Amino acid sequence: MSTDQVRTVAGLSEVLAGWLRRLMPPGPRLDGLTTDLAAAFAGRHEPVDAAGCQALQKCANGHSRHLELHFDPAGAERADDEANGWPPPDPALVRRTAAGVTSVRRLDDGTCVLTLDALEPYAIARPYLDAALTLARDSTRLVLDLRGNGGGDPATVAAVAGPLLGDDAQHLSDVLYRNRRRQWWTTDSPPGSALTQPLLVLTSPRTYSSAEALAYHLQARGRATVVGEPTRGAADHVTPVRLTPQVLGFLPEAEVRDAVTGGNWEGSGVLPDIAQPHATALEAALRVLSENA
Repeated sequence: MSTDQVRTVAGLSEVLAGWLRRLMPPGPRLDGLTTDLAAAFAGRHEPVDAAGCQALQKCANGHSRHLELHFDPAGAERADDEANGWPPPDPALVRRTAAGVTSVRRLDDGTCVLTLDALEPYAIARPYLDAALTLARDSTRLVLDLRGNGGGDPATVAAVAGPLLGDDAQHLSDVLYRNRRRQWWTTDSPPGSALTQPLLVLTSPRTYSSAEALAYHLQARGRATVVGEPTRGAADHVTPVRLTPQVLGFLPEAEVRDAVTGGNWEGSGVLPDIAQPHATALEAALRVLSENA
């Protein structure tokens, strides 16, 4: 049966499991995910709707927090035969939002607070990130606010992490796909150009995906103190796939392994060094900086 003709939750579960077997690296996570889907939904013959998609997503999130299913009853696009990757970004939209650089503030004591609410594609985001990091230079302390950051481009993660980790290139992570491995590194910088001041990173349950990666890499290398609440715990790389005309999925296609810890934040989230309700995490961070001045 064509996936354009899938009508039941059981049928959608089978289509989803088929795609996961095509995309995910083999191993216990994939086996557990597909087994749980089959056990929970094989007998579910009700029509596909938003509630059914949410039930499938909730089951799958026990193995991959990044998997999402979005239902549009008016959807009419053909289901995908191949995973075609992410569509190109809208440069005008990225520029309109300054690539997620929401604010850069210099406080009276010299502390710089950089609020970064997205990690937009680096080719477009670079001038905004360069400007923000330039404004942070020579500050006495730096607070990187990722509480509202929903993630984005791994290349942008490396570009932000690089100046914070030192002048020399550092291996951040290995990303394991089904049939290949990709490494992410920071780049070498001119001697003495790194930002070496004390660094705190603010997190919340809204800190997601590549924003979690940035916080995790900095914390794992002892470079940053994380203040706030645990992040959402989505460490997989995902790709969009239209499962049926009405259902768009964001499906895991690769696992991240931090080069220092050998692990990641899947399921657990990035755990703060200083637990604090996210609404008051900035005040807590400034208090910590003041006490350690």
